[in-house]
Amino acid sequence: MEILAIIPVRGGSKGIPGKNIKLLANRPLVAYSIDAAKGSKYVTRTVVSTESRQIKQVVQDLGAEVIDRPQELAQDETKTAPVLLHVLDYLKQNEDYEPDIVVLLQATCPLRDSKELDGAFELFSEKQISGCDSVFAGKMLGTTHAKWRQNPDTGEYECLYDYRNRPRRQDKDKHFPMLRETGATYIIKTDVMKEVKDFIGKKPEVYFGGTCVDIDTVQDFETAAEIIEQRRAKPNGSK
Repeated sequence: MEILAIIPVRGGSKGIPGKNIKLLANRPLVAYSIDAAKGSKYVTRTVVSTESRQIKQVVQDLGAEVIDRPQELAQDETKTAPVLLHVLDYLKQNEDYEPDIVVLLQATCPLRDSKELDGAFELFSEKQISGCDSVFAGKMLGTTHAKWRQNPDTGEYECLYDYRNRPRRQDKDKHFPMLRETGATYIIKTDVMKEVKDFIGKKPEVYFGGTCVDIDTVQDFETAAEIIEQRRAKPNGSK
């Protein structure tokens, strides 16, 4: 079975310029996702998709394969799914290569290692009998009760539940657990991804293992670096 890990890495980060190759605990950020894929018991091939010559050189120095991304797929508004589909199309046209399973690893999640990646694969394999077509890493957030958000355009606060009919704590049937995607790992059957044009299928399962810091700010870099150094200090890289 061919299992292809794709790591999309764009060069145009505005929040932290050069974020994807910025040093984190003395290694480029993207190196941690490359390590996770290469250390996996299940991934058979790993490629990085980028439009940046600088990133391409760093990735090649790390011993990883690069697929050149068209500039039109490297814009601020570009979504991830078209980038993955471009990689598949490129490999099919140029090498007649088509994997059975695609794995999306986002470089901004450096704490996801090969052990956690393999854990997600094992869940995916286990759930095949029930029709699972994809797995994504998730984190529980509690219940839907009393959830609000601030609209980034207007600054106004919006309620995510009917606060005029606020459920009591005893009304357990009205409280539903919420979770979010951590962004660390996505696994999907290739034919399903081509059908839905996304990296989550029609019948996903959620992998709850692992630790995730999604790198978006300088503080995130500092937090992740501290955790990585703590891991390195422990015998056999234990957590």
